[in-house]
Amino acid sequence: MFTVTRSPNNPLLSPNEDHPWEASAAFNGCAIASGKDTYIVYRGMSGHDLLKEPHIKMSVIGRATSTDDGRFADKKVLISPDADFDRFGCEDPRVTEFGGKYYIFYTALGDYPYSADNIKVAVAISKDMDSITEKHLVTPFNAKAMAMFPGKIGGKMAALLTINTDRKPADICYAEFEKPEDIWSGAFWEQWLKNVDAHKLSVRRLPDDQVELGAPPLWTEDGWLVIYSHIQRYGHGDQVFGIEAMLLDHDNPRNILGRTKGPFMVPEAYYEKVGQVANIVFPSGALIKGDLLEVYYGASDTYCAKATIPLDNLVRSMTEPAKPVLARFPGNPIISPRPGYLWESAGTINPAAVDIGGKTSILYRAVAEGNVSTFGYAASSDGLSIDERSDKPVYFPRAAFERRVDGGTTNYGCEDPRIVRIGDRLYMTYTGYDGHTPRVAVSSISLADFETGKWSGWTEPQAITPPGVDDKDAAILPEPVDGRYMIFHRVRESICADFVDSLDFDKEKVTRCIEIIAPRHGMWDGGKVGISAPPIRTKAGWLLLYHGVSWSTTYRVGAVLLDLEDPTIVTARSAVPIFEPEAEYERKGLTPNVVFPCGLVARRNTLYVYYGAADSVIGVATMKLDTILRMLKT
Repeated sequence: MFTVTRSPNNPLLSPNEDHPWEASAAFNGCAIASGKDTYIVYRGMSGHDLLKEPHIKMSVIGRATSTDDGRFADKKVLISPDADFDRFGCEDPRVTEFGGKYYIFYTALGDYPYSADNIKVAVAISKDMDSITEKHLVTPFNAKAMAMFPGKIGGKMAALLTINTDRKPADICYAEFEKPEDIWSGAFWEQWLKNVDAHKLSVRRLPDDQVELGAPPLWTEDGWLVIYSHIQRYGHGDQVFGIEAMLLDHDNPRNILGRTKGPFMVPEAYYEKVGQVANIVFPSGALIKGDLLEVYYGASDTYCAKATIPLDNLVRSMTEPAKPVLARFPGNPIISPRPGYLWESAGTINPAAVDIGGKTSILYRAVAEGNVSTFGYAASSDGLSIDERSDKPVYFPRAAFERRVDGGTTNYGCEDPRIVRIGDRLYMTYTGYDGHTPRVAVSSISLADFETGKWSGWTEPQAITPPGVDDKDAAILPEPVDGRYMIFHRVRESICADFVDSLDFDKEKVTRCIEIIAPRHGMWDGGKVGISAPPIRTKAGWLLLYHGVSWSTTYRVGAVLLDLEDPTIVTARSAVPIFEPEAEYERKGLTPNVVFPCGLVARRNTLYVYYGAADSVIGVATMKLDTILRMLKT
């Protein structure tokens, strides 16, 4: 598991009307370190040239140099469209230093209107990143996004490129060269094409997807790291531009050693959503600096931007995919429906948990036939095995907002509890459902009544979210923030929060949605998100687990860190899930492919996560606190 952090300097480069050649856009940059300097080559796009036919926006390759504050300055045009093969534009450069020279591959537009027949790869060679000594047309066929490996492989020069980018389907391919001249040799490419299928790297997941090479390959101890673009449903109205990664074998780069399961970046920031072409993140460069990977990318075909990823965490996510962050208890499921207990015959799911005096107490949603929900009680001394369990519900629907006002006898009740201890009381938030609209409800009980099982001590439930608004998945932050209490809740697809002055819920209500996190469209949590268990305080921030739902309606678990002083600020968010349905009892049940935690207990360095599986049974999984915090570093 790893995090992705966008640079606070983003956008690194923006259109500049003082430079006519980049007046419309400055994007798709590829950085390269050279001594103490870091250069970036990028696509600069002019405004419409009204004196020429057609009135196109012409693209050139610009170059800029890094400044002390992490930005780029000293801009200039490095590659101009001055050859027959690029006279209608030079686009999207990738640069690699090899043998004392800089090989800058770019997309050459040889004619207009643009078509697969006139969009090809060209290369410009520089000795100093200040001037170009030679240019060549590389591919005699439709291709883009070519980049060299920075060292020889098997004694040969090597490169990756994307072919058929303007004819579906595109493929990322591998090529080897005996000498530099082979790179722009028509005879070489004629022979290469005869066995093209053997050169392809299989990374496309679905027929409608598009792939394109992103950054030049980077050497790591585990393999060649390659960042690339994977576009879901390419050409459709709901297409999603995503950034992914793969590891290639050092000696045989045709062999993929590992890859991310899906995109770790999709358009989220404003500069990625608004521009010449909305909703685009397109990787075009990468550098390794210390223990961080820097990914350079184009945003909305207008800006250059950068994001950083802890390199070790990224590589481990691809090389050790079978090693889970959360380890399932071998005795799962720990709670299942019991024969003869009609009030939980249809499911025992979605448990809250609280540690009191070294004993873990669990309140779980018990579902009767007809989808009527109440809460049962169970306890565990070791956090894993169940020692006791109630014979009847300890909490049941009492208020109008959790009963059928139309007199119906099915599809209502109390659902999905979360519980926190504040002082000498336990506060339980849950979903009250009247068969029409779910609302957040709160009830509390004294610690003494809870420990002795005096369940009549629950206060009258209060609905704290507005009627008619689909709102659920709620929890109270167990410590006040500047004298006020923060309440998490989910409005439609997003995790929200609001603040109340007191815990007197006869008077206090939730009236706002301060958005904490939203779905990342196209990623594993792109459908909707909701909190799991209440957050716990750590040295790094408030640790909050959340469930994310994908387009395929699979429920997975992610993690975020919230700022200790202002928990509305997200300081880290997992780019990939930390837990997902794998066991049979998670994949098969009333609702397949669901893991849905509502309870989290911390005992020293071990976290116990209690979750509903497939809307049928309850499991527990454990993880080390220091491990999850290390994975959430930015």
